[in-house]
Amino acid sequence: MNTVRKKLFYILLIVFLIVPIACVDDDSKPSKEKMFENARLKMVQEQIVARGITNENLVNAMKTVKRHLFVLNEDEPYAYSDRPLPIGYNQDTTRPYLAALMIDLAGINKDSKVLEIGTGSGYPTAVMAKIAREVYTVEILEPLYTRAKKILKEQGYDNIKMKLGDGYHGWREYGPYDAIVVTAAPQQEPQPLIEQLKLGGKMIIPVGDYVQELVVITKEKDGIKREKILPVRFTPLERREDESSQ
Repeated sequence: MNTVRKKLFYILLIVFLIVPIACVDDDSKPSKEKMFENARLKMVQEQIVARGITNENLVNAMKTVKRHLFVLNEDEPYAYSDRPLPIGYNQDTTRPYLAALMIDLAGINKDSKVLEIGTGSGYPTAVMAKIAREVYTVEILEPLYTRAKKILKEQGYDNIKMKLGDGYHGWREYGPYDAIVVTAAPQQEPQPLIEQLKLGGKMIIPVGDYVQELVVITKEKDGIKREKILPVRFTPLERREDESSQ
């Protein structure tokens, strides 16, 4: 093979090997974000809407909020399954259906000022912030507070105010609240939270020790109305007795 033919041979070989690879459509495989989006939409349809939660604002919020950003890296593949996931420090993030149910029961709308006790991963916080006017959230564990604050800031939420402290005592400075959502279980209903609930407002809270019930507390003119919804299992609500946390 002479020199010219040899050069031509190698040129054709390079074209044969490289061009088909370059022509492969990058869109032929869904991106990681697209896969998460598909899983999220499926989660909302099969775990939320199919179970009777049809509030349009809530459904749209859950279609939008990226739960995979709020879980630990190793749990990303399970982010859109209907299960609680560990977030460290003996805490879990609320499973999607239960988070949706609690927000739905709270009657949160675009004019609501909401208090959340137990920021945790920040996922329910983000969902509520998509719906409500303002969300105030309290977390007692500093590593969870710091992590959730970072994620929520990176995602551009500007209607969330966070506090590191004892959620049992609420956040009296900004009360009263239209809705209070508690994501950890006290043995008894915290009186400070009831006091910070607006007249006509609702508090959604798991109550109990080993046996817990999800309870809707409504503050009415003639007193407090309580409705038990279903048995649940949440981590206990941690408390600090020092004055600085109150």
